[in-house]
Amino acid sequence: MEQKELAELFGKLGAPDPEVWARSQLEEGIPQLARFLFLRQAWRQIVNEGDSSWIDSSIERAEKNPIKPYAGVGLALKKLRARGATDEEIVDVVRGMQAQLLFSFCYLLWDPGELEPEVADMNWALAQVNDDGEVLGGIGSLHESVLRTDPTGREMRPRSGNAG
Repeated sequence: MEQKELAELFGKLGAPDPEVWARSQLEEGIPQLARFLFLRQAWRQIVNEGDSSWIDSSIERAEKNPIKPYAGVGLALKKLRARGATDEEIVDVVRGMQAQLLFSFCYLLWDPGELEPEVADMNWALAQVNDDGEVLGGIGSLHESVLRTDPTGREMRPRSGNAG
């Protein structure tokens, strides 16, 4: 695929700076399309800053069955609201923590950290595979692009008016 065509594909898929992603893939040999798509899909699992409907759902589920797994989330959300926390504040906290977890998970794929001597040579990776499950190549250094792929474009910086 030529750079212009690849940049158009990145743009169609919603990548910020599609030309940069395309150039990096073609000139540096980094599987940027796979990296971007994984991170785009991962961000779709993170709370959308414009959607607080999950708060009501979490509270409702917890009230119906307060001993189920994750019921503590709904019960805590109910208390936070009762103490005056706004839905926007709750969303910002949860979204921020989820984004930090995504970054940490992606970093963990790159560096497993300190392990016991018996397993110090342990590593893991995210890999791109074909339809038959054959590995086409590793997808590394994802943590470097987590903030760059924040759907808001703010790289997890506070919303306007919320900085301070």
